[in-house]
Amino acid sequence: MDERFREEAYAWSAHIGMRMLDWSDGFAQFELPLEPFIMNRHGNPHGGAHASLLDTVMGYAGCWTGDPEQRQMCLTLNLNVQYLSRPKGQRFIGTGRKTGGGRSTFFAEGEITDETGELIAKATGTFRYRKGG
Repeated sequence: MDERFREEAYAWSAHIGMRMLDWSDGFAQFELPLEPFIMNRHGNPHGGAHASLLDTVMGYAGCWTGDPEQRQMCLTLNLNVQYLSRPKGQRFIGTGRKTGGGRSTFFAEGEITDETGELIAKATGTFRYRKGG
């Protein structure tokens, strides 16, 4: 990944430990270590951790500008998550891809695997670009 485009984690993502791995046109990838505070009372990652990671990677995938000085932001209009499996590893790897859209909205898909390759969750989302960045 070109380091000029790496962004520091925003407050929520930093709080839960998300870290950007890759970001390019129509694509974003982040990781999330599965720390004890991410787990629910069953010892599995809380569903909100899945949703946060998927929302982040899909939003970033649609907000690439190719210019690190020109930031584009978006708002999530719809997020659908399918929980498929429990992780076998120790970290989530979230991947998002922009799938279409226009001037004001875009669509994206995302998935979470772990470092063993286990498919954990999939998602689709609709996002609206924020005016002025």
